[in-house]
Amino acid sequence: MRLIAMTALALGACVLGRPAAAATECGALAQMKIEQVNLLSSAEVPAKGDLPAYCRVLGYVRPAINFEVRLPLADWNGKFYEAGCGGFCGMLDTERPGMFNSITYAERRNYAVATMDSGHWGASSVDGRWALDNPVAKADWAWRAVTETARVGKALVAAFYARAPQHAYFNGCSTGGRMAGVEATRFPDDFDGIIMGAPALDEAGAAGTFFAWLTQANTGPDGKQILTSARLPLIQNAVRAACAGADGLVDDPRKCGFKPETLQCKGESGPDCLSAAEVDVLQKWYSGPHDAMGRQLYPGGLPLGSEANWGLWMTGLGGRPPVMPFFAREYLRYMGFETDAGPTYKVADFDMDRDPARLVPMSALYNAATWVPGAPGHVAGPDLGKFIAHGGKMVIWHGWGDPLVTPFLTVDWYQAMARAAGGMDKVRAAARLFMVPGMDHCGINPNNESITDTGLDPLSALEAWVEHGTAPETLTATKRDKTGQTVWQRPICAYPQAAKLAPGADPTLAASWSCAAD
Repeated sequence: MRLIAMTALALGACVLGRPAAAATECGALAQMKIEQVNLLSSAEVPAKGDLPAYCRVLGYVRPAINFEVRLPLADWNGKFYEAGCGGFCGMLDTERPGMFNSITYAERRNYAVATMDSGHWGASSVDGRWALDNPVAKADWAWRAVTETARVGKALVAAFYARAPQHAYFNGCSTGGRMAGVEATRFPDDFDGIIMGAPALDEAGAAGTFFAWLTQANTGPDGKQILTSARLPLIQNAVRAACAGADGLVDDPRKCGFKPETLQCKGESGPDCLSAAEVDVLQKWYSGPHDAMGRQLYPGGLPLGSEANWGLWMTGLGGRPPVMPFFAREYLRYMGFETDAGPTYKVADFDMDRDPARLVPMSALYNAATWVPGAPGHVAGPDLGKFIAHGGKMVIWHGWGDPLVTPFLTVDWYQAMARAAGGMDKVRAAARLFMVPGMDHCGINPNNESITDTGLDPLSALEAWVEHGTAPETLTATKRDKTGQTVWQRPICAYPQAAKLAPGADPTLAASWSCAAD
């Protein structure tokens, strides 16, 4: 590292943010010696589309955290950015478009960027087989991959540009959001700014107890789904009619009083009503998991107003099976228990009275925070004291229409942080939460109601906060059609405020909305 840095300095001044050096300089990075790291290759990659030319470095942190680092060949902005990954990860998803878990989002702004596979290979992000009897891989996925990749990425930046990055940022959603929470609490000095999206803070509670409850609730005696995708428009329209605002979105599902039993057929089942069995599924889905004594095991259930997003996650979409039951199965088979249950375990085997407690030991490894029935505020582990003392800033965003990692824990966690910090004003000085009406999990689903992830730009807000001290009061949500044209805009206000529409104003215009106490 020292040899490369000294060579860059000896060659003279920097040109367009990059050391003026021979063409082999990028290639020389692969010869660096970094503790516990095997560097496999380093090569220049030409500009393509809206992505600048960069030096691509591939390698792995022993034993198996594969990473990719990209170093702009010109106009480096002086900063480092790392992206998280979703689900059980298992691949280097370096070309991901959009904003969440994407290095290209920052690469376009001339950041030096890095991402990783979380320490294993998987056939997909819902493949959990890698974890079977593999405690090292579980630890890599749980906490080690992000901090180790940050260490390596910063070393490569310092070598290539002959100076350390001025600021370091992390952006993750879902599992990446959980990684963000782990970084802020366990490794508070790694990043100056963190973007936490739809965070799976309580992995055990969500992927274990909650997903098992949802799957069991919609499985009939014949093993088939009770509530299918064909019934979703009926439910979606009923909830919208009961609770949506002028823009067609449910602003806050906690304030929606829709009752599923209002859709139950009075006689025979038909297209305009639901059977008693279908209503029972809805009641269980909206209420969330309980044990036999009626004790809530995870906060809330599916949020009212999320129905447009159920096809992908809950009931299936376009002939494809729903994703959520696969997460439940793989987590319970290979990750959830101290002794792995193995490939014969079925989600139907999960017992709501006995098994949530059996998930607790592994939750200490995975969780960024834990929802605990009976605890103050029901949340344990919200301490960001060291991250705040470091001067760190955090922008948190979550969709109110997220049916996978439901938003209620995020709000509970944020309120618990406020109590721990000594008040909402104290926590808002370092971390701000933005709740997006109708938005799907990480903005994945391009439904006709709310925005996708590309409708938000939290990085610009975080940069202004970290680098200039300007805390974000709002994020602008932009809904675009298939051609990229703007359909509507509205402000997303920093919690606990919420956007209010001026009487008689056009809901498609951002100027029609203002932030007020909720």
